[in-house]
Amino acid sequence: MARGTRNTAVLKLGGVGALAALLLAGGLQLASADENARPAASAAAQTVNCPTVRDKLPPVPAAAAAEVERELANLDQEIARQNERLARLAVRPEGGPNFVDNAVLGPLRSKRTAALDRIEIAFNRIGAARPNLDALATCGLNAPGVPSAVNGNAAGQNGNAGGQNGNAGGQNGGAASGAARTVNCPRVQLPAVPAAAAAQVQAELATLDKQIDEANARLARLAVRPEGGPNFVDNAVLGPLRSKRTAALDRIEIAFNRVGAARPNLDALATCGLN
Repeated sequence: MARGTRNTAVLKLGGVGALAALLLAGGLQLASADENARPAASAAAQTVNCPTVRDKLPPVPAAAAAEVERELANLDQEIARQNERLARLAVRPEGGPNFVDNAVLGPLRSKRTAALDRIEIAFNRIGAARPNLDALATCGLNAPGVPSAVNGNAAGQNGNAGGQNGNAGGQNGGAASGAARTVNCPRVQLPAVPAAAAAQVQAELATLDKQIDEANARLARLAVRPEGGPNFVDNAVLGPLRSKRTAALDRIEIAFNRVGAARPNLDALATCGLN
């Protein structure tokens, strides 16, 4: 009787051990599957590679400058939006081999075509020669980690490196107006951007370029219709621009810090002058 009890106990322990082994193996298998399914946070994202437009434009008449600047900013915002999409795809791929062409580059080409057409119309509406910008609509892809060229700087990075816009002989009531000045902002040089922060960083770089475009549009209007005293540009253009840049640069620093990367110090890049 004692021997039978011992055998029964051994069988029970053996059953428990086998069950534990099965559960352990299943748990390892599930963990392994979960690890395989989990996207790699360190995957570098590609960015869109679009032709710059600002440096391809003829001198922009002052009467068309504000609309042209709006559309240049729209082009940069669209680049930022598509780069956000590509950053998400780097973490969580979807679709087949043509997905990026169909879901990112195709719609981007259509939106750029519309914005470029509006720039051409802005020239044509005031009697200036209409530029042909059709060839600038199509974008490709950069290698992972390479930033997109944007229109805030004809050289292809954030910041205004000299200003292609302004007025080189625009007319207002038949009289040639003065040439518009442009803001001269430091180029934002960043360390390698972590993939997890790439979308926000790209969006903030586009915001910085939009702020430059808006300030240049204001300066273009002032070239045609001056207002205020000698400090007006400092108080009404450069001061507000510095405040907006400070906020955008701080958001870039936070984007690095949020993903555990070293926070860059960008404070010195907030102040702009005039070209």
